[in-house]
Amino acid sequence: MPFSVDAARILAEPLVTAFFQETAGDWRSERRYYTLSSGETQEVVSQIRIEFLEAGAAQLLQLAELHGLDPQKSLICGTAVAWESDYLGTGRKPVVGSTIFGVRGTTLYRDRGFATTKPVTAQYLFRDNRTLQLKTEYNDSSFEEEIKLIGQRYRTRQTVISRAGQEIMIGQYLETRC
Repeated sequence: MPFSVDAARILAEPLVTAFFQETAGDWRSERRYYTLSSGETQEVVSQIRIEFLEAGAAQLLQLAELHGLDPQKSLICGTAVAWESDYLGTGRKPVVGSTIFGVRGTTLYRDRGFATTKPVTAQYLFRDNRTLQLKTEYNDSSFEEEIKLIGQRYRTRQTVISRAGQEIMIGQYLETRC
């Protein structure tokens, strides 16, 4: 029997809070993007800083406002993520960016998406208490992501990007705590 919306929220919120607290810190991300139609591979190395945000943090209040959420039902926690990425072998300058994540119930709110500067939402669930799965959809694209904590020093991520129902790219990441 499926959980009610309230039961799902009650079960998910403590898990996501603990998960976000555990991911706080500095990480080195080594990843590969595989373009499925061409077989092209792109390697990227990033330095990532993740800050845990408690309910009521100014960034979460701004995020809730951006999404038009009821201020009486605050986001329970979130993260501020900043990165600098080097695209290997391309001659591109490093890319610097940041995003804010906030959570209420089983919805993850972001101030921007992977491929848009507009605010987006994702639905999340936990396969187990150390594996977060997300699904984000916008502009006829879908992003399915899994983030798995491995011990205290590592995490893996995998993202499958689809457009118009067709898988077009896979991103695989190994991230090491600095």
